[in-house]
Amino acid sequence: MDTALDWHTARALLEWQVELGATDAICDAPVDRFAAAEEARRASERPAEAPAASARGEAAPDPVAEAEAAAQAAADLPALRAALAAYPHCALKQGARNLVFADGLPGARVMIVGEAPGREEDLEGRPFVGRAGRLLDRMLAAIGLDRSAEAADRGVYITNVLPWRPPRNREPTAEETAMMLPFLRRHVELAAPEVLVIMGNSSAQALLGRKGITRMRGRWDEALGRPALPMLHPAYLLRNPHAKRMAWEDMLTLAERLEAG
Repeated sequence: MDTALDWHTARALLEWQVELGATDAICDAPVDRFAAAEEARRASERPAEAPAASARGEAAPDPVAEAEAAAQAAADLPALRAALAAYPHCALKQGARNLVFADGLPGARVMIVGEAPGREEDLEGRPFVGRAGRLLDRMLAAIGLDRSAEAADRGVYITNVLPWRPPRNREPTAEETAMMLPFLRRHVELAAPEVLVIMGNSSAQALLGRKGITRMRGRWDEALGRPALPMLHPAYLLRNPHAKRMAWEDMLTLAERLEAG
């Protein structure tokens, strides 16, 4: 019996897996276990590396302090992007394809802070360009905002807490967030938005110091010295369509704030 899948059946099965949340294959190519074992054997025969700084009696670098110094030295957004790209202590950059810095209009009244890039964002190097990003664009358009707008009162500026994609889209660790917070604070200072929109639990933890986005959403708070509105992440809305009503209420809350000036 011929068990080969036809094109339409294969695509339907693939789309079903995507709906379940599978976004990546385990590997892009077969793994040669024999070669890996040989490389491990060779590595064991190499001369030992120089002792670490702590073993030599030197103080180990403080990643957060170095991030703070690098961020504060950035005089503008291009300099901040360069400082992030040069920052050596966040291991996430080793597995990422691109640094995802920002998108939209610097100087816009609204700055959106998401959690971290996903697969499509990592490929393109811009935040919120996948399915969740397209939903976000429709949500913004419903209240007259557009990331491609050139006027500050209609534009938005978008970034994430993390500029590099975590493996398998896992949540950021406390250490990763701590290293990136100085850059995010400087990013907000340089972009100078009127209000912040905090999307998702990880963003709320980073900027407000607590989680529970379904309880916090829709109520104005303060983060980095600016009014801040926590909202459900568009990726959550894709998994929970019934929550879109709450998201629409939050968008209206944002629109009212902007109209009030």
